[in-house]
Parts: sequence; C-alpha cells; structure tokens
Amino acid sequence: MLSGNLGAGKTTVLNNLLNTRTDLDVAVLVNDMGEVNVDAERVAEHSDISEEDEDLIELSNGCICCELRGDLLDALAKLAQAREFDYLVIESTGVAEPLPVAQTLTMGFDQSDLDPTEFYEETGIEVMDYYELDTTVTVVDAHQFWTTFDSTESLMDGDTEKELGSLLVEQIEFCDVLLLNKCDLVDEETLNEIEGMIEVLQPRAKVIRTEHGAVDPDEILDTGRFDFKEASQSAGWIRELKEPHASAEEEHGVTSFVFDSRRPFHPTRFAELLDEFPTSVVRSKGHFWLAGREEIALGVDVAGQSIRIAPAGEWIAALPKEEREVYFEADPQLAEAWDEQWGDRGTRLVLIGTDMDHDTLRGDLDAATLTDEEMNADWDAFEDRFPTFEVNEDAAEATEQEDQSADNGAEEVGLAD
Repeated sequence: MLSGNLGAGKTTVLNNLLNTRTDLDVAVLVNDMGEVNVDAERVAEHSDISEEDEDLIELSNGCICCELRGDLLDALAKLAQAREFDYLVIESTGVAEPLPVAQTLTMGFDQSDLDPTEFYEETGIEVMDYYELDTTVTVVDAHQFWTTFDSTESLMDGDTEKELGSLLVEQIEFCDVLLLNKCDLVDEETLNEIEGMIEVLQPRAKVIRTEHGAVDPDEILDTGRFDFKEASQSAGWIRELKEPHASAEEEHGVTSFVFDSRRPFHPTRFAELLDEFPTSVVRSKGHFWLAGREEIALGVDVAGQSIRIAPAGEWIAALPKEEREVYFEADPQLAEAWDEQWGDRGTRLVLIGTDMDHDTLRGDLDAATLTDEEMNADWDAFEDRFPTFEVNEDAAEATEQEDQSADNGAEEVGLAD
C-alpha cells in the first residue's frame, strides 16, 4: 500500500518499480479523487502496463479510506478472478489516511459499517482469502515537508475537510517504510532535521532517502514487514503514553513529554490555551477531564495547525457499580490509581515538538486546571465553549487506544473563531 500527500511522488515511485526488473509479476490499483484518473494515465504512459490491461485497475472519483472501501474490495475480488499475479501495489489518493485503508485490507467485509451485499454476492469471493497486506509505504516530500507540516490549507475528501499538516502526520504515523523523496532539493542539515521529527513521530518505520522516486524494489516489495496490531500502536505519541520517560534534548531539538493531572481543566482557560497553542508543538494527543463534563472523557488531537476534540469514552467512575467491578477485575492496577472522590477522572496528554519549552508549557497546562477555590465552586457555572457530544456506549475506553474508525465524531476547533 503506497500512501503520501499530493505531489510527494507516489506515482513516480510506482513507475520506477514497474520499470525495474523484479522476479514478481506485479498488478497495480490506482485511486484518484477526480473523475479522470490522472495517476492511472501516467502509470500507463510510463510503464509497460496499459489502461486496457487487466494488470491496471482504476478507482476514481472518491477515496479508498472512506466512501470507496467497498469498491476497493470489489475491485480486488474481480482482479483475483481475472488472472494470476504475484503482488499487488495499491496507490492511494493523496488525501487518504493509511490506517482505515489498511483496516479494510486486513478485515475485508468484517467491518461493522460495511455492507457486503452489493459487492460480495456479485463475485462470490472473500477477498481476504486471496490477499494479505505485506508492506505499508508512505512517500514524503522532503522539499515541502515543513511547509506542509505548518499548513492550514484544507482539501476535501468527499464531505470531509482534511488539513494538509494533519494528514501528513497521520501518513507518517502509519507506515512500515517511509520514503523521504526529493532529497536532491534539500540540504543535509534540513534532511537531518526532518528525519529527527519522523523518528519521533514513527519510531518503527524504516526511513529511506530517495531522489526522483527511485528505490530498490526489495526495500518495499515482498518485505513481510506489516503487522496491523504493531503498526496501529507504533506512533510516537502512543509509545510516550504507554512508557513515558524524561526526554533529553535530541540532536535536532525534537523532544516530547507527558502531562498528567488529577484536576480538571477550566473550560475557559483551557480553550484560551488552545487558541494560542505554541507552534513548537507539532503533535499532541491524549484524553482530558473538563470541569462540568463528569460523564465522559474528551480527547484532543493536535497535528500541525489542526486541533480536534472528540469524545474518548465514559469515565469508569461514571458507570454503574456492576460495570465498574468488571473493569476492576480485568485490570487490578486500576485500583492503585483510583481516586476515592473522582475515580479514574484525570488528564493524560503527550506533547511532541521542536524546541519546546517544557517548563513553560507544563506551567501553562497546570495553570489551566482548577485552583483549590475553583475545585469547591459550581463547575456548571463556568463558560464552556467546547463542542458537546452524546455519550456513546460503544466509544473507545480511552484516546490512547488508537481509534480505527473513519470518523469518531471529532470536531475541528478554532476556538477563538
């Protein structure tokens, strides 16, 4: 599976692969958001595969990470019916998030929100009996890396608006191999800085510098690198939440730390802090307790200039006693962290950034929590500008367990607006 932002060089990588002799008989599926599949045309022009060839499948006018998931499985089934081949390369559109695509490719029609009737009955093929996901590859444009990272520009994926910076982070965080492309346009110091950031965001991926999309096929084809559980839990922010450690200053100023608090945030002060969140923070994720919201935890997701707030499940302390006991039996350590008055309510956020002032940022976060006097006040009287959400019984237990659905009700917050 080949992912990457628009213009990163995915199609160039694909064409180089097809024009490099390998022992594999390779088929190709190209996804494009437009009605005309421009990338498929480029593949046909620059390789031995023609648009009429059964080896080239086009999925146009939509994205395979959301509205075309069923079409993706349908196309894979028809391809398996049509001919034999060794290996399939899927080039996703530049607005696709790789995690939900990988979920589709590993779960098939077992996804709860995907009705197989329209597709499965036509071919009679259970797609996952024929395929297994081998390697996920993300292509990153080194020349435009920091510009994209800091971009507030948005692109539409169907009815969904996606910020370029946030999308870049998601594509980096879910891959087995990362191709840092267009390295000929960037000096060594900048490349080292980019690699320092990538290493923190995605410590598991193998990073390969490329020029003009040229890569040894053995580095990305038939590698056996993919493992869904490991891949979906390998992002840097998950690692920090699971195993927080005092972060020393890294070579290129990329550091991280975890903020914990057993006091809720004041809705106004925390909103004001997010309004002016330091640009040095390039990634932050976790769950938090907001005063006046004692039933559900809220999740925050910062990626570049994008800040999203979403429900992160009910607090265990808000559940009926019988249900709480189930959690205590399943996790004996829960009792050790349980507060007699507030139960499991609290905040845990990981922050990753460049040249962050840890002490100042930690102090600002502490200042946004309730004071001793406010802890005894009427919390419902506080002004609350955060979005409201219905309590979802099926919500994830905590934000640090990576959400694998296409949309969990998150709302973009430009709180000052």
